[in-house]
Amino acid sequence: MGLEGVEPSALIRDFLAECSGYAVVDGGFATELERHGQDLNDPLWSAKCLISSPELVRRVHLDYLEVGANVIISASYQATVQGFEAKGLSTEEAETLIKRSVEIACEARQIYLQRCAKGCWDFLDTGNTTQRPVLVAASVGSYGAYLADGSEYSGHYGDSVTLETLKDFHRRRVQILANSGADLIAFETIPNKLEAQPYNKLLREENISIPAWFSFTSKEGINTVSGDSIAECAYVADSCNRVVAFGINCTPPRLIHGLILSIKKVENKPVIIYPNSGETYNAETNQREKSEGKTEEDFVTYVGKWRDAGASLFGGCCRTTPNTIRAITSVLFGKASLDN
Repeated sequence: MGLEGVEPSALIRDFLAECSGYAVVDGGFATELERHGQDLNDPLWSAKCLISSPELVRRVHLDYLEVGANVIISASYQATVQGFEAKGLSTEEAETLIKRSVEIACEARQIYLQRCAKGCWDFLDTGNTTQRPVLVAASVGSYGAYLADGSEYSGHYGDSVTLETLKDFHRRRVQILANSGADLIAFETIPNKLEAQPYNKLLREENISIPAWFSFTSKEGINTVSGDSIAECAYVADSCNRVVAFGINCTPPRLIHGLILSIKKVENKPVIIYPNSGETYNAETNQREKSEGKTEEDFVTYVGKWRDAGASLFGGCCRTTPNTIRAITSVLFGKASLDN
């Protein structure tokens, strides 16, 4: 999907129009891998399965497509050249796995669309989709995700980590993903303004030809987890025309409504939100701890409020499941959207 002669923002507008105004993003990926028996207590996290269980990665993508997702995100969140090399892989093997993460997602999309064509779900007799466009987003996790020390949830990398440090770290992965066949790049779980700046620069300097979204995290509903103003982060995203959506992920659902309102005050781009289940990450145990009184049903009750506040793309992050995404689809489009 080239950008020559096309305003990047028009691409996301057209996509949303094809989706009847709102799009559904997939849910927790590592959550599903673990449910299928994978042990992800590893610095590579879900990217470990690109090596050991690529067929399961494809299956999880399909599970989300079958419950209504319009956007599936590749298993490259914690897939970095540096991380794979630390496991003993060569640079060439690492780069191949990063690209493969997107290829697997594209394969899942193709399988899903073929199944739909055979079953006449959302298809005309000509085989053209009528209402279920599907995009593949290539995930880029933060520098803290690579460190696997919990700093992705604080944004505190230390004084030695500069904008140039982060730009050098992310450059090769962004180059690979931009040429992997993905429809767009998802810069996810951004903990601070500092990390958004090299993303912005790389999109320009590398002449990246596909759109991107920026998605930040918050723990108190006002600022990023590092304490940076959400408004200032929005300005960073707004200064790059390759960034076509801005939002929040891996943040408790109860905080999302206020964050959407804050974003809409300073940002005209579509807002994407995909919160976690409400559980809290404990950096000492490397585990998420369940919050009392929070259930999957509670998560879904927020969706209508988020839509009314101005969000356009809705999904889930850690500890959400295909059931969550099915319920979101039902809220946005009605049960019939999954039955036809």
